Amino acid sequence: MRQTRNRLCGALAALLLWGGQAHPAAVGAQIPAPRDVPYPGVIQLHVDATDIDRRVFRVKETLPVTAPGRTTLLYPKWLPGNHSATGPIDKLAGLIVRSDAGERLEWQRDAVEMHAFHVDVPAGVKQLHLEFEFLTPTDTSQWRVVMTPDLLGLQWEKALMYPAGFYARQVPVTAAVELPAGWQFASALRGAQRTGDTVRFATVPLETLVDSPLFAGTHYRRVDLDNSAQGPVRLNMFADTQEELRATDAQLDLHRRVVGEAVALFGARHFREYDFLLAISDHFSGIGLEHHESSENGVGLGYFTDWASKGNGRDLLPHELVHSWNGKFRRPADLWTPSYEVPMGPSLLWVYEGMTEYLGVVLTSRSGLWSPGETRDILARYAANYDLGRAGRRWRNLQDTTQQPIVNYRGRQSYESWQRGKDYYTEGIFVWLDVDTKIRELTRGRRSLDDFARVFCGVEDGRIEPLTYTFEDVVATLNSVAPHDWARMLRARLDGHGPGAPLAGLERGGWRMVFKDEPSPSVKEGDAVEGTQDFLYSLGVNLGKDGKVGEVFWDSVAFKAGVAPGMTVVAVNGKAYTHGRLKDALKAARAEPGLRTELLMRSADTFRTVSLDYHGGLRYPHLERIEKAPDLLSSILAPRLPVPAARK
Repeated sequence: MRQTRNRLCGALAALLLWGGQAHPAAVGAQIPAPRDVPYPGVIQLHVDATDIDRRVFRVKETLPVTAPGRTTLLYPKWLPGNHSATGPIDKLAGLIVRSDAGERLEWQRDAVEMHAFHVDVPAGVKQLHLEFEFLTPTDTSQWRVVMTPDLLGLQWEKALMYPAGFYARQVPVTAAVELPAGWQFASALRGAQRTGDTVRFATVPLETLVDSPLFAGTHYRRVDLDNSAQGPVRLNMFADTQEELRATDAQLDLHRRVVGEAVALFGARHFREYDFLLAISDHFSGIGLEHHESSENGVGLGYFTDWASKGNGRDLLPHELVHSWNGKFRRPADLWTPSYEVPMGPSLLWVYEGMTEYLGVVLTSRSGLWSPGETRDILARYAANYDLGRAGRRWRNLQDTTQQPIVNYRGRQSYESWQRGKDYYTEGIFVWLDVDTKIRELTRGRRSLDDFARVFCGVEDGRIEPLTYTFEDVVATLNSVAPHDWARMLRARLDGHGPGAPLAGLERGGWRMVFKDEPSPSVKEGDAVEGTQDFLYSLGVNLGKDGKVGEVFWDSVAFKAGVAPGMTVVAVNGKAYTHGRLKDALKAARAEPGLRTELLMRSADTFRTVSLDYHGGLRYPHLERIEKAPDLLSSILAPRLPVPAARK
């Protein structure tokens, strides 16, 4: 049964019926509910993206109207991929509405819904002309930086308004963008016609426009990853410098294999064409956001040019590609909404994001972007983090973390190990590894989660329109692959409180998590990139190079001693703090059980000494083979396509 959530705002809420199912309508008392009827006309949208110095998108928009009276204009609020009400209404400014005769028409913001604006249209007016600005962040403290001197990312929903009362798929829009002189661009929008630096796209439904962002910049390179007539795939790269675009043939071949392994996994394509939009920059903020026929991906410098030491994040593009099948085509019923003022229900994000995270890791390994050893190192870190670093499981189950995008989408938390965050992502890896290895056990290796993915996400090859699902649909499909009490098993993982993370699938796969006194290459890379030192599995704390306390595990050794995020370790056993001195102190305390480690801590202008009675030495997570157990994990991570001779 479709799950719906009524959000009462003030005293009123309305329900919209779609396909026999109830949907919450717009929450403001003055806002018409969306209807599945054609919008009378075509919206003309023009975005001037040339003001890169001040980082401002200037918008001109024309909306047809058919009758006098009140018209409600909406700024998108509930955004796909964010699963939350993240439309940045605070960054909309300068809104002026005029009639087609040039008369200024006053608008009034809805008293309840801040994303809604009411305009009284006089008789005889056929069009409304809107002008406003989207003031993009000028610093990361204001959220993501999306305009720099060298590149920009335009998410159309941030630079438009739409009429209330219609499904987004029923509102046609003709969009155009004016780019800085000479800049190149890439987008999943088709039919582009360029005149000078203005690009005009074919008319598409509002739903398609919002799902088709644009990247542009001075340094651009396009590479074909798959030329299949059934759905070609391209990698569109933008960077701070031309040097950052110098990917080798071997590196690009690994990305081609990602596409090949994904198509082999799902056995179908649900895109006409697919465009990776990849920004490589120290100024443009990082991102990983899925769309049906494209994805937005932002990474730091060195993605190609510092390949050997920048491996941890290589699962980003595989993850976003998987979303074309799982999330955009197959979509949780309560995450499908007819327009952007309608609240979303995130109850199945452990499938939408959790299974995508799992399959993204699998494809990263199968393609060769990660070696089997690198993949195991990553899994060991994840396993340790969720097994030891989630004391909050005692009060908050995994199912409830699917509400996190609504509870706290952007803000950092003081004690994530206790509060829990978007754990449905990475802890979801172990839920789905549990499912995968269980299918293999039940069928004696004849079937796996690959079969589920093909049946569940590969259905109706070529279909683009979303196909929704419920928890019951997931269970029924799993039972068609391998009969089992899947509902009970999944609910135990989702609703339980531990102790510890759901690591049964890892051990069923032939591996267990262990701790050693030397960090894995993955841990070393993470510390090198961030300038931190990981003491999470010994003291329960992560420290910056200057001793600044980052994360602190709830109920850990450091926590119990009174160490908190934001403090600074000034000295270790009477000497100025360095990572090496703390490591040496922990080694000494292990060799001499009576020896305590003394830390001089600074909190604001206050200094105090804490004494750590810890003798476990340095501890870093690794995976270790379980003797005589079948190595299912290696089988899961192995390529499905023939491996080039150079890789064997």
